Amino acid sequence: MSEHADLRDVALLLRDGDDVAVATEDLAEGRTLRHARGVLTVAGPVPRGHKIALRDLAAGTQIHKYGQVIGQATAAIRAGDHVHAHNLGMDAVDHDYEFGTGLVTITPATQIRTFQGYVRADGSVGTRNYVGIVTSVNCSASTARMIADQFRGPILDAYPRVDGVVALSHDSGCGMVPASEGGRILRRTLRGYATHPNIGGLLVLGLGCEMLGVQTLLAELDAPADTLIERMTIQESGGIRATVRAGTAVVRTMLDRLDERRREAVPASKLVLGLNCGGSDGYSGITANPALGHASDLLVAQGATTVLAETPEVFGAEHLLTRRAVSREVGQRLLDRIAWWHKYVEAGGGTLDNNPSPGNKAGGLTTILEKSLGAVAKGGAAPLTAVYEYAERVTEPGFTFMDTPGYDPVSVTGLVAGGATVVCFTTGRGSVLGGKPAPVIKIATNSEIFQRMREDMDLDTGGIVTGTTTIEAAGEQIFEAVLAVASGQLTASEDLDLGRDEFVPWQLGAVT
Repeated sequence: MSEHADLRDVALLLRDGDDVAVATEDLAEGRTLRHARGVLTVAGPVPRGHKIALRDLAAGTQIHKYGQVIGQATAAIRAGDHVHAHNLGMDAVDHDYEFGTGLVTITPATQIRTFQGYVRADGSVGTRNYVGIVTSVNCSASTARMIADQFRGPILDAYPRVDGVVALSHDSGCGMVPASEGGRILRRTLRGYATHPNIGGLLVLGLGCEMLGVQTLLAELDAPADTLIERMTIQESGGIRATVRAGTAVVRTMLDRLDERRREAVPASKLVLGLNCGGSDGYSGITANPALGHASDLLVAQGATTVLAETPEVFGAEHLLTRRAVSREVGQRLLDRIAWWHKYVEAGGGTLDNNPSPGNKAGGLTTILEKSLGAVAKGGAAPLTAVYEYAERVTEPGFTFMDTPGYDPVSVTGLVAGGATVVCFTTGRGSVLGGKPAPVIKIATNSEIFQRMREDMDLDTGGIVTGTTTIEAAGEQIFEAVLAVASGQLTASEDLDLGRDEFVPWQLGAVT
């Protein structure tokens, strides 16, 4: 019997020809591993989720994982070495972009799946039934929260078909130029929430003298005709206390009417699913992200819409998405957003390869190229049908992309403003993000974090590494969870009442 362990028992080789494998357990120095290229000796400790070199690599050599370049060796690397920030750095991103050359046909599903949703007057379908208090300016934020707090806890038991009252407050709305890029983004975000299918009742609350006023926000608002809409300003209502009393009375009237609404069976094609990740680790691109990608493809086969996001975290892998674009125009729109980001971060004194974060690196990710290659797996294999700007309303069915920052609350806020009625969020380090009015399903990339943060997680995809499940089986589990949550099943973050502090519109531009 061989004295050497089989590499396949302790590490994953993701593609033939890769220069590295990913450890599935902590590898101790001196351990010998047998693989197709011979026997290698672990040169130093390699933590679980991190990379081990499979061959000798000279300084300056491009290093491959997923069959793609993830960077270049900054020092000589021996077979068996731990490959990470001490010897792996960024490589120049110089792709020859192709458009539509990698299109894969997603066969329409033969079995039409359904969920129990709230059908709105404009034909959109909500997965929740909320009263939203949208603030036009930061000055009305505290007042909005005071009104919403009147409806927390047992008082909502009298309204079993209403999911809650959420104050959508933010830190802007005045001291800004409304016609600026930042002003347009804020207005688009607030209007996106105001018209969201999960918002049945809407109270727009302002101070009364702000740059972005209540009337401006409501002008030409394309909300479903059955959305209950009221407006108030603190100055006209007589101050904070008077506004809280009046706002509470208005919301209570809305609750009586919204509680009369009923869920009904609708096809899964009515779903809009946001795809996001945060606290990624070395397993993200191996387990949860490709499993979510499979679920995305299953939803696309149903005629639904899925939306990938986080532009800085597809940088370096955008060439894989342009190959899936249904037209050159769609692919170029993605490249235009990448070009915008280069200018944006350079103006702030940074670069797009400032990513990954310290937590990502502790989890085994080294360069943004590596992180992005794993992140795009959330989009499955379906054709890319459209690319949207931040908080722009998503109208095309199929797999789409939205330009958002990588900062999780800002990214998810943009997705929900665009119309996402459910969000799937993968995490390897452990995220506590929630969402209102759209529920967030949190998917652990590894079983260790799932068990450690069991009350915060919804699904565990760690079995893909241990061999107890497959990407396809885990993807089907995610697909079923999306339908169940869309039908009213609470997520872990909803059970914790998270989401009040995760409404974070993207702020751009000068403040005067």
